[in-house]
Amino acid sequence: MIREHVSGNDVSLPAPDPARAYAHPVLRITDARTGEPTDATPARRGLTRVEAHVPRPDTTGLRVLLVADVLVRALEISGTPVWTVLTGTEGREELRARATALGIRPFEDERDSGSGLGEAQVLRVCAPEAGTETVDGAKGATEDDDAANGLRVEVAPADAESEVADDVERASALRLALLACPRREPLRLDEAALTDAEDTLRRWRGAVATWATRPSGPIPDPVRQQLRAAWEDDLDVPAVLAVLRKVETSGTVPDGARFETYAYADRLLGLELTRDIGRETPS
Repeated sequence: MIREHVSGNDVSLPAPDPARAYAHPVLRITDARTGEPTDATPARRGLTRVEAHVPRPDTTGLRVLLVADVLVRALEISGTPVWTVLTGTEGREELRARATALGIRPFEDERDSGSGLGEAQVLRVCAPEAGTETVDGAKGATEDDDAANGLRVEVAPADAESEVADDVERASALRLALLACPRREPLRLDEAALTDAEDTLRRWRGAVATWATRPSGPIPDPVRQQLRAAWEDDLDVPAVLAVLRKVETSGTVPDGARFETYAYADRLLGLELTRDIGRETPS
């Protein structure tokens, strides 16, 4: 089942801890090699390569590529230019088809040109079993290899029942179900989890369509700070979803501000939360 990251019925929106909200003005990611949080962009606005290492087009591979997609979105929101690369994949056409259904934007095939475009940082997203591989798939990375390969972002394995993994009609719900679990925790998706995600997505899209008809209002500063603090803190997507759940049921955030909040967060999540605006019967 999808994990719930909001405790009890607390729907209040207290001001975030300033130390947490402003301690890191840029995205910080835990490097799997060292276990230490590291700036994802050491050179402000310097070109960053996000490399998704996906050996197979299974659910784990799809999860790795999805995390890479959200990482790219977070970097772009902060104004960082990004070059995306896909490496190590068998069944690449199958993976690309599944990724497109999930709203994952295309990644380029790997090149044979070493560091490529002179990027300032390399973020390599991979599953733990790929942790000792170099970019070309060889085993036994050395410290020199680590320095050359940049920062490593690990994603735990994921599995799904076949009817869940292959349900193209509910691909957006699968995206939400994959995002709802912390990326370093193993994940097993079943029909109940997909149905839960589908219900949440339908409710949020319907609510956003309704809020869009109300007078517009700015995102409250505490809410914006909580959203940014969440995804800038090791790309904590479940915490972003928790903020949206609070906003959904808050009695203090006007509908117009709820709309702006969900539209802003969806730049990161890629769930098409504004899709049903203008439809007679939101789905």
